[in-house]
This record gives sequence, structure tokens and C-alpha cells, in this order.
Amino acid sequence: MEAVKIIGLRRRIAQQMQEAKRRIPHFMYAEEVDVTELEALRAHLNAARSKDQPKLTLLPFLITALCKVLPDYPNINARFDDEAGVLHRHRAVHLGMATQTANGLIVPVIRHAEALDLWGLAAEIARLAQATRDGSAKKEELSGSTITLTSLGPLGGVTHTPVINHPETAIVGPNKIIERPVVRHGQVVVRKMMNVSSSFDHRVVDGWDAAEMIQKLKGLLEHPATLFM
Repeated sequence: MEAVKIIGLRRRIAQQMQEAKRRIPHFMYAEEVDVTELEALRAHLNAARSKDQPKLTLLPFLITALCKVLPDYPNINARFDDEAGVLHRHRAVHLGMATQTANGLIVPVIRHAEALDLWGLAAEIARLAQATRDGSAKKEELSGSTITLTSLGPLGGVTHTPVINHPETAIVGPNKIIERPVVRHGQVVVRKMMNVSSSFDHRVVDGWDAAEMIQKLKGLLEHPATLFM
């Protein structure tokens, strides 16, 4: 047996996770998304990008879709001060990006994600991830998020139950993309499918609103031209 003292950042992370689960009545919602057209667009944009533009992953598209649907769901882009009984709704989307580092999970924040295009989001994701991992991220870049996005990349699994980043009211996480047979118009075809897993604070977010928001997100991702309309 080995006894390991949990100290420092790892202890703070443990306390934050315990506090989130203790205080927030989570409910989880998952939906599958056909990202075949989105992946074709992403590949096209990456092939046509200039040398000074970063490579696009799925995340800038997902963030863009989130920023389009969140204005209709103010209780989801929010922070809940449960001790004061006050829900702070936000118009701006300050998006937390759950980032794995050698010292544990840290959440840097993309300020005003709604004001950035795909390339700007990709550049900011890369910059913040690097700054977080090498310890150069500023204090103000590590706090103040209004909703968090969590992604395990190729380890994304089929589905998961993400833990809300207290005091936020929601967290969204894409799972890995899998090619599999699906039925379209009575025909079996191979499509690129991805589940989106999400958790919400049931004290201030109703199940209907959460499901409707994720369904709208699904619609944007499945018809990627609508992201830019």
C-alpha cells in the first residue's frame, strides 16, 4: 500500500469537485449528433487555410454553436450564488475550457467567445491551453467563466456525466466521433456520429429548457451553414 497526501492544486481540485457535487443537484442529458457535414466543412477549411491561421478542431464550431443558442437560455449562461439566492445571468459568453495539465484539471477562460470567429477561437484555445500547461496563464484568465466546455479529445468515449464547474449552472462535453451505420431516408449509410453530453443545475435549469437548448445546438452542428447565418 502507498499513502499519498493530497495537497496543493490537486487538493484544491478535489475540494472544488466535492463542493460542486454536494451543492449542485446535477441532471445529465446526452444527444447524438451527425457531424458528417461539419467534418467535411472543417476538412475543407483546414485545407484552404493560410499559413498564419491555426488548424481548426471541432471545438471552435461547437463554441460558435453554443454562443448562438445561449442567448435564448439565460439561466444556462449564468452563475448561481446559492447562499444569497441570486442567479447572475450573463449576456457575454465567458467560456471555460477544461484543460488537463501535469498538475490536474484547470479551467482557463475564453473571454467574449461570442465575439470571436472560428480562427480567433482556435487561436485562443491553443494560446490558453499552452499558457495553462506551462504555468504562464494570468489569474484573470483562470476565473470568471459563465459556462464550461470539457473535451477528452480522442479519449472522449461514448458518453459521460461532466461535473458542473461551481458556481456555473451548466457544462457541455463532446464525445469522440465514430463512423457507424445509421438509417437515412430508409437506407443504411455510414455517417460520422458524435454524442454531446451535458450536465445542468436542476435548481435553476428545467429539463425541458436543457433538452431544447441541446437540440438547437444539434441542429446547428448538423447543418453547419446555419452557424454563419
